[in-house]
Amino acid sequence: MPIHFGTDGWRAVISDSFTFANLRMVAQAIADAVASGHFDQNSNASPDENKFVVGFDTRFLSDRYAGEISRVLAANGFTVHLTQADAPGPAVSYAVKNLNAVAGIMLTASHNAPRYNGIKLKASYGGSALPVQCRRVEVYINDNEERARGPNLMSFKKARAAGLIKKFNPLPDYYAHLRTVIDSDLIADNPQRIVVDSMYGSGRGAIKGFLQGTGCEVAEIRHKLNPGFGGVHPEPIGKNLDALASAISTGMGDFGLATDGDADRIGAMDERGNFVDPHKIMALALKHLVEKRGMSGAVVRTVSTTRMIDRLAKKYGLKVYETPVGFNHIADYMMSEDVLMGGEESGGISFKGHIPEGDGVLMGLLIVEMVAAAQKPLHEMVSDLLKEVGPAHYQRTDLRLKRPVEKTEMTEYLTKQAPAEIAEQKVVEISASDGVKYILADDSWLLIRPSGTEPVLRVYAEGRSEETVQALLKYGESVAESVV
Repeated sequence: MPIHFGTDGWRAVISDSFTFANLRMVAQAIADAVASGHFDQNSNASPDENKFVVGFDTRFLSDRYAGEISRVLAANGFTVHLTQADAPGPAVSYAVKNLNAVAGIMLTASHNAPRYNGIKLKASYGGSALPVQCRRVEVYINDNEERARGPNLMSFKKARAAGLIKKFNPLPDYYAHLRTVIDSDLIADNPQRIVVDSMYGSGRGAIKGFLQGTGCEVAEIRHKLNPGFGGVHPEPIGKNLDALASAISTGMGDFGLATDGDADRIGAMDERGNFVDPHKIMALALKHLVEKRGMSGAVVRTVSTTRMIDRLAKKYGLKVYETPVGFNHIADYMMSEDVLMGGEESGGISFKGHIPEGDGVLMGLLIVEMVAAAQKPLHEMVSDLLKEVGPAHYQRTDLRLKRPVEKTEMTEYLTKQAPAEIAEQKVVEISASDGVKYILADDSWLLIRPSGTEPVLRVYAEGRSEETVQALLKYGESVAESVV
């Protein structure tokens, strides 16, 4: 199977395509691509072109894979800063920028099932590598394979002795940076009781570690090392957070925070056990940053993210940009314009002052700050939000595909076959930036798009009532099946 970098890196099944042999090939191609001079673009700084950062999550063999990648990079003359232990993806990304490295590699399959592992490639600014940079890696993979050129290899021990592999802890510098963007004094003045569910991922201990000394009582669940993730996908969505709901119901905390496998996504739960999805988290964060902190700037959201953001931005006089799915598209705006906040429906969110990367730890801490500032329960904050810019009901359905769908053909077909109305609402706008999105007269919408990482067709819907959402999904599923 060809090695392909999707929306956010390369992912494959362990021992199927994700093997040590393939990993060495990818590491060599990354070394070749960086040596060709294509990884210092889009950066205001001048990175050290011989320095790499490598980190890993809690998945099966991730530490071994990270070591293997490091010795290939060392054999190509790079100095590799390798994390001492599993670490949050955003902490590794921040280390790339903080250490002035030319690039970084995070061994993770993020929120995917335990049988997967993967590589996320980071550019010198701390965000995901640009699509052109990923394509460059693919070119070298194919070229090296055609020329039967194997990877350069160096003994891990010799690389360590030569100073080409250096182990480090990314958390102290990451925490120091977070203290510049999170108001820990406000949190200390109004300490909270919180349950943190790291879902057995590499965010374990990160939120609790930052909050030490603030007076907050932090109970942590699913924080032991468990490469099987307890049989649950490490994705912080409602159906995967029964353990968090149980912890809250037994009085372990007043609200809950959950991070995914590599901690770049956030989910939350109020004191009643209601899931607070990333759409609401983004909208609450925008209100807080503007109304409590007095901040301003453009707001960037993906095509699959709530239009509550648009309604709030209109109130505040802020510009809104819509991008395709994938935080790398948001990062483009964060590096080129004055952006207050950017985020996507999957829970990857960041804001001004931070790296252009989704960060579940950052956003979990911002939620703690928001609750401290509001001095009211999280469910009341959500209720007030929905009274102001809602109602907004949201749901996503994933249709497993037996064969791939060609995105351009699907987009052309769905655009030509666009209905005049759906769910008794007129279709007033059609967007084709990533899949096809039908926007209705009452601001409800339906989106149909293929996944960038799985053989799945995703159908998203947001409506003013649950009935509207179900009607949109039903229409979307029937149209999607006709396309397949």
